[in-house]
Amino acid sequence: MFLTSIKTWSVISCAVLLAACGGKQTAQQAGPPPATPVTVDEVRSTDAVYYDEYPGTVVALNQTEIRAQVTGYVTAIYFKDGDKVSKGQRLYSIDQQLYSANLDQAVANQQVQETNLLKAQKDADRYHELDKKDAIAKQQVDYADAALEAAKKQVAAAKANVNAVKANVGFATIVAPFSGTIGISQVRSGTSVIAGQTILNTISTDDPMAVDFPVDQKSFYQFAKKETGKKANDSTFSIAFGKDIYPFYGSVNTIDRAVDPQTGTIKIRLSFPNKEKMLKAGMNTTVRILNADGGQSIVIPYKAVTEQLGEFFVYVVGDSSKVSQRKLVLGNPIGTNILVKDGLKEGEKIVVEGMQNLRQGSVVTTTQPAPQGQGGAAAPKK
Repeated sequence: MFLTSIKTWSVISCAVLLAACGGKQTAQQAGPPPATPVTVDEVRSTDAVYYDEYPGTVVALNQTEIRAQVTGYVTAIYFKDGDKVSKGQRLYSIDQQLYSANLDQAVANQQVQETNLLKAQKDADRYHELDKKDAIAKQQVDYADAALEAAKKQVAAAKANVNAVKANVGFATIVAPFSGTIGISQVRSGTSVIAGQTILNTISTDDPMAVDFPVDQKSFYQFAKKETGKKANDSTFSIAFGKDIYPFYGSVNTIDRAVDPQTGTIKIRLSFPNKEKMLKAGMNTTVRILNADGGQSIVIPYKAVTEQLGEFFVYVVGDSSKVSQRKLVLGNPIGTNILVKDGLKEGEKIVVEGMQNLRQGSVVTTTQPAPQGQGGAAAPKK
C-alpha cells in the first residue's frame, strides 16, 4: 500500500514538471505580445487665437435704494412698476399733514421772535439816547443790549427750525435722484414707513450696463496691456450666457483701486451697450477676453487627453514604438482642440485614438488588424 502511494505521487510530480516545461516552451514560442493598433498624430505649434474666460456678474453702473426720509403713511404712488423715470420726477408722497402743521407752528414762532427782536431793538435805542444825557443808569443800558442780542439769537434759532421743518415737508414727496428704470415697489398706498429704514424701491440705470469680474493679480499686467492697445469696436472683450454670445463688445470702465488680500484678485468692471435691454442687473455671465498675442502655441486634439484624479495625460510614442504616459498642463479649449501650456514639444508623436487599450511601455502600431476570417491578410482596399 505504501509503495503504491509513492508511485502515485511520483507520477503526479512528473506530470506537473512536464506541464510547467511545456507551458514555458509555449510562452517562449509565442514571443512578445502583439502591438496595439492606434492612431497617432504629430504635435505641431500654431498661432492660437482663443479666449481667456472669467465668471462675471452684470451690474448697473448707477443704482440706489430709495428710502423714506420721514416717518408716516404712503399717500400716493406716481409711477408703474418697471417704468422709465427722469431725474426729479415725483415717485411717492408720504402724509404731509403733521409736517405742514409743524411748519405753520415754526413760522408763527419765528414771527413772535421777530416781534420780540423789534421791541428789544427799540428799547436798546431809547436807553442809549437817555444814556447820552446821563438820564439812565449804565446798568439799564447794558441790560437792554443783552436783551437785544438774545432776541437776535432767538430769531436765528426760529429761522433754522423753520428750515428744518420745511425740509421734512419736502422729504414727504420723494423724487427720482437720477434718470433710469425703477423696480417693483416694496410698499403700497397706506403702508406705514419709518425714516431711514423702510426701503420703498430701487432705481438703476440700464444703458450702458456693467459686468464685474475678478482677475488674478499674476495676470493683471497682461490684462492691462491688452486694454492699453484696445481700439474702438475691438472684439477683445465680450460676454456669453451659456452657448449664446452677447452681440455687442465691451470696454473697460473701471479697475478697482486695490487687490483683495484674501483672494489675491482685483476687480475689473466692463461697460456694454444695452439698447435692447437684454442685460439685467444680477445676471451671471462668462467674460471672454480675446488672447491673440501671435505667439506659437502647442494645440492637440482634446480626444487624445486622458484624465486621472484631476490630472491630464497623453501617450507619447517613443523609441521602438513604445508609449510613455506624459503629464500635461492644459490651457483653454479651441473648438475640438486644447491648448497645451507645458508637457509637449513640437514634432513629438502622440496617440489620438486607441489609448484605452494602452499602458506604460505598451508597443503600438499604426497598422490596423485584418478582419476575422482573412487568415491574417490585410483587408482589400475599396
